[in-house]
Amino acid sequence: MTTNEDNNIQKEISAPQSTELYIKIADTQWPIIYTPEYNIGFLGLEKLHPFDAGKWGKVYEFLKEAKLIQEKTIVKPKEATQTDLLVVHTAQYLKDLKWSLNVAQITEVPPVALLPNFIVQRKVLRPFRYHTGGTILAGKLAMERGWAINIGGGFHHCHAEKGGGFCAYADITLSLKFLFERVEGVAKAMIIDLDAHQGNGHERDFMDDEKVYIMDVYNRGIYPQDGFAKRAIKRKVELQHYTEDNDYLELVERHLEGALNEFTPDVVVYNAGTDILEGDPLGNLSITAQGIIDRDHLVFSKVRSRCIPILMVTSGGYQKTTARIIADSILNLHKEKWIKCDGAEAFQKSNLKQPDKISSLPRSRSEGLLSRLRRTIIRSQSSQEVHDVHSSESSSLTSGPDDLGGSSSSLENSDSSWSSGNDSDIDSEPAPENTTDHKCQPAPENTIVHKCKPALENNSIN
Repeated sequence: MTTNEDNNIQKEISAPQSTELYIKIADTQWPIIYTPEYNIGFLGLEKLHPFDAGKWGKVYEFLKEAKLIQEKTIVKPKEATQTDLLVVHTAQYLKDLKWSLNVAQITEVPPVALLPNFIVQRKVLRPFRYHTGGTILAGKLAMERGWAINIGGGFHHCHAEKGGGFCAYADITLSLKFLFERVEGVAKAMIIDLDAHQGNGHERDFMDDEKVYIMDVYNRGIYPQDGFAKRAIKRKVELQHYTEDNDYLELVERHLEGALNEFTPDVVVYNAGTDILEGDPLGNLSITAQGIIDRDHLVFSKVRSRCIPILMVTSGGYQKTTARIIADSILNLHKEKWIKCDGAEAFQKSNLKQPDKISSLPRSRSEGLLSRLRRTIIRSQSSQEVHDVHSSESSSLTSGPDDLGGSSSSLENSDSSWSSGNDSDIDSEPAPENTTDHKCQPAPENTIVHKCKPALENNSIN
């Protein structure tokens, strides 16, 4: 394909094209995005990079265990197509990804260069395209619901013409470009990049673009040290090695407040990398797990108190503990009422109130004598319990009114107590005074959520 043909393709894509990424979701779904397709794994090659290529699935499982989400109440994104990617990327760059050597350089896993490209596309790049679809969708959901979290994404080293640093697609740039072109009322955006590394990808993409304000807080002594890209940063905070919680949080709060006073965006993209964690082999900072949770709370509180929609991506983080920290931080945001979805929570509570049905154990073809004996005992116990229940009911039915005295209220109290016990699994307490209780209401497609007025000090937002 010639350069002129590449340019013609790019011109054709410059006008908004149809996309399947902007899906509609039910009001019983959280604007939390994840699919098992995110996780990368092939012959153990993913272990050759410090990045935990399965951390996204671990975050999802932790949130499920905490009963914040269920499989039916999260959003599964679709894979970004070439047409979607061409909204930002050049045709030449996408063509370069058909060479395994180029992908090996981007992912920093040299053996990938030896694999046939169809395997690289399927096992490496396809997961990245799902992440990218998730970040693009998160933009739409943030405008509809006020917030959204993509459990993956945050490939902030990739720009339109080049990838690097384990970032193959420019998902942050793509998400904003989609919003600018497709969602009414989105004219200005802010990127708050708090990954330990400089976000040189989106900085190169939005160089000299006055619609996008970039605040970047990063370790100045590590990759990528892209001096040209730094020109795009409107508020630059360069950290020293081993910066600790107190100094870090003070800097983030002060500069975030300054950024929001300087620029009023229609949406905020929050790149919430956890490679700032102490001990991270690449971030080289000394922020504790609690410091990360406090940082995320700080960002959401500052942005949401101004009623600005925010989408969060998880970006870097190169230790096995980061998945747990990300999950804990999301749970804390819910506890503090900065993320909420009434429809999803009501749906989940109704599911919890359904009594468990007696079911037989699955039969294995390799089942031995002891397993069959155990099955027989369990079935016998279940049958006896059912028999006892029927006997009790029969006895009650033969009793007179005086024998039943107050049984109706007792049953009501029993049901109420049982329901309350299940409700405690999900934080359902009313918002404390002087805190925000954000509702999660569906909005018409391609429109922005009704914006509330900025909260006065010590006042709640309705």
